[in-house]
Amino acid sequence: MPYVITDACTKDFVCVAECATASIAPAVDHPDAASVTQLFINPDECIDCGNCADICAQHAIFAVEDLPAGKEHFAETNKTYFN
Repeated sequence: MPYVITDACTKDFVCVAECATASIAPAVDHPDAASVTQLFINPDECIDCGNCADICAQHAIFAVEDLPAGKEHFAETNKTYFN
C-alpha cells in the first residue's frame, strides 16, 4: 500500500529528497511548489519503502492503511494531484 501525505505537511521538501522513486511532488523548484498547501505522493509510483515517513518531522506521512481517523480522504487528495 502506498504512503499518503496529510495536511500536517509543512512543505519542508525533506521527504522529496528521501523518496527512492521520486514519487513525491511538487519539487521545491517546480512552479506548483508555492501554490499548493502540502506535498503529495503518487500512489502509482510509491514502492512503500517508508523513507518519507521516517524523515518527516511533522509526522504528516502515513501508510494508507494507517491513516488516522478523519484523514482517510487524503489518500484521494494525493491521487488526484497526479491526475
